[in-house]
Amino acid sequence: EQVKPDRAYFGKKDYQQLLVIRRMVEELNFPVEIMGVDTVREADGLAMSSRNRYLSESERKTAPLLYKVLQQMADKLLAGERDFSRLQSAAVEQLNDAGFRTEYVEIRRRNTLQIPRPDDSKWVILAAARLGSARLIDNLEIAVD
Repeated sequence: EQVKPDRAYFGKKDYQQLLVIRRMVEELNFPVEIMGVDTVREADGLAMSSRNRYLSESERKTAPLLYKVLQQMADKLLAGERDFSRLQSAAVEQLNDAGFRTEYVEIRRRNTLQIPRPDDSKWVILAAARLGSARLIDNLEIAVD
């Protein structure tokens, strides 16, 4: 507030936080544009995070599966699948079978995080899972044109 910025940049990796900040700025009528910055990824797709250092060598090899599962879900949504509950359950099962302790995998409306309807065209898939002592979070935005 003291510096009166025109823009503030927040990473999309913590998607829920980004939306909370956007809503707060809107409700408090701050004249600041909140810009979402895409998640930076390792070559294998793992979202970069200081938490990754807590992964053992074998866990580090498993960790990119989190993003791959989100991509698989996105492919199914783009192909017309709308059984959100089934997609979420299958993703949790796949992650848990690989050694993750999944906290959640959710498909939500992109701008509100509300439960989606089959006729929606913009979603975000959100996930949090523990692997060893690391808590990994990731998400993937999807839009049907």
